[in-house]
Amino acid sequence: MKYSTKVSDAVHTLVLIYLSDNQPLSSTDISVSIKTNPAYIRQLMAKLKTAGLLQSTRGQANPSLTRPPKQITLLDVYRAMEGNKPLLHQDTHTNPECGIGVNVQLALRDCFDQVQHRAEMEMQSITLQEVIERYQEKISLLVKDE
Repeated sequence: MKYSTKVSDAVHTLVLIYLSDNQPLSSTDISVSIKTNPAYIRQLMAKLKTAGLLQSTRGQANPSLTRPPKQITLLDVYRAMEGNKPLLHQDTHTNPECGIGVNVQLALRDCFDQVQHRAEMEMQSITLQEVIERYQEKISLLVKDE
């Protein structure tokens, strides 16, 4: 099963842009850090821009956040990348004539909705600022170990 890394890559991109401190930063520069191709980064940045989290001018390497990191949540980024796509997915190909298969899926949907709600509440409480602070904490630990 393939899983999406769009949210992770989008957060990585936003942190990199924030830490670049308004220095030129192209999609190629970002792609090197994420170890992907620049076209993918441009797609991510377009979604972030559409969601109102990022501003940039086509052809210029000067992206910036539209608001401070403490005002951008993981839920904002998740919705920018995934829309309203749920975290967990049901098997929709069960036999409709099987009472167990149908009703298990209905019961599971209730559970998945509960997980989705709790996950979104948690993502809403975590800001990009917190991610940046955790990053800086990890970097300072690496420096101490050297």
